[in-house]
Amino acid sequence: MASHESTDSLHVVMFPWFAYGHISPFVQLSNKLSLHGVKVSFLSTPSTVSRIKSTINLNPGVHIIPVSIPHIEGIPPGFETTSDMTPAMAELLKQAVDLMQPQIKTLLSQLKPHFVFFDFVYYWLPYLASQLGIKTLYFSVYSAISDNYNLAVSRRNNHTIHDFMKPPAGFPTTSLTSLTKFEAGHSFYVLMNFDGHPSVYDRALEGYNGSTAILMKTCNEMEGPYVEYKKTQFQKPVLLTGPLVSEPPSGELDGRWSKWLVRFPPKSVIFCSFGSETFLNNDQIKELALGLELTGLPFFLVVNFPANVDAEIELVRALPEGLTERVKDIAVVHTGWVQQQLILAHNSVGCYVCHSGFSSVLEAIMNDRQLVLLPCKGDQFLNAKLIAGDLRAGVEVNRREDDGHFDKKDIFDAVKTVMVDVNKEPGMSIRENHKKWREFLRNEEIQNKFIADLVKDLKDLA
Repeated sequence: MASHESTDSLHVVMFPWFAYGHISPFVQLSNKLSLHGVKVSFLSTPSTVSRIKSTINLNPGVHIIPVSIPHIEGIPPGFETTSDMTPAMAELLKQAVDLMQPQIKTLLSQLKPHFVFFDFVYYWLPYLASQLGIKTLYFSVYSAISDNYNLAVSRRNNHTIHDFMKPPAGFPTTSLTSLTKFEAGHSFYVLMNFDGHPSVYDRALEGYNGSTAILMKTCNEMEGPYVEYKKTQFQKPVLLTGPLVSEPPSGELDGRWSKWLVRFPPKSVIFCSFGSETFLNNDQIKELALGLELTGLPFFLVVNFPANVDAEIELVRALPEGLTERVKDIAVVHTGWVQQQLILAHNSVGCYVCHSGFSSVLEAIMNDRQLVLLPCKGDQFLNAKLIAGDLRAGVEVNRREDDGHFDKKDIFDAVKTVMVDVNKEPGMSIRENHKKWREFLRNEEIQNKFIADLVKDLKDLA
């Protein structure tokens, strides 16, 4: 059995899945816990250390510990995060991390932490840690609505896409009454296994069942019914981090973008970005671009492509003929990384069209940018239901139910609701709710209390 330090100085190990959308919440939580005197050991692959160092509060109580991913056929050397990989490689990465168990056991026996905060993929970790007398917290980086919905539907006996279209018995009665066939098809992914290896659902369920407690990146104010549902499903402590709002971005915006943005009035520019791992097909890019053009507003469109595609060539193919010339005075169309947080913080930006990733949505609300939601996969569809439905703080783009198709008018109508028809219903009520949630998220006393309460709960649990 591991002998721990006194609970006055809690020590936790952070072990996120190797995808930046997962690493970021673990970093945010590490920063907030370290400010409350919690010692943090953060497990990371060598290639991600420099990027984590740029966002984590490095102090004597925070350490980044490199771990190595065992080689597996199909993943080229040096590929260590899903952002470098095709979807098929990302599935192989799950198989590779399953081979890390001896390495992780050795590390934990040396570190002797009170807790390991682990991600969905490491279903084997609770049993491994229990052998060393170490407690584990399954840290869900997803919204409670999406995490609960997909897990609850998956627990039914029969599994078809139609099962995912209706909430299961006992699921909270909220604005989420059903999913379309298109949306449900994306949720069905959680049940798929590859080469006989555990599915997302298998990993998550075993992780939940084996963990000492469950930790969720949310709060009762925003997702109370879904938090309560989680408690009824697993009958173990459910702790909350709060929304984990980001610190204001540091650094300066790239000069070419700041010079372009400053040409336009405050809150007039539409910023449109889908992150580094969500990709639209060429037809969707075309309709999106035409819809933005139709608004007559200045826009900054960021379009990315999978790692194995020549992005510059594909962008030319995807854009509508003549669009670049028509909008050259009021638009930027870019492929590649941009400083999303700094762009969202710029005074000229008024609207954010995005994939409904929860961290991105919170950034938009914090910066007072109106939300147009265009979810593309997995949890994004359920996040959109929460924001546009339960919280009424944004508008979701209308789409065809069977295949998710949208056209330029659907984009135009959604943007118009929050950017043009602001004095009409529903534009006015969306803005009022947006303002309410912005004040909640920017209230430092409230946000700090979430972490103080979590630290107290951890000490009680330790």
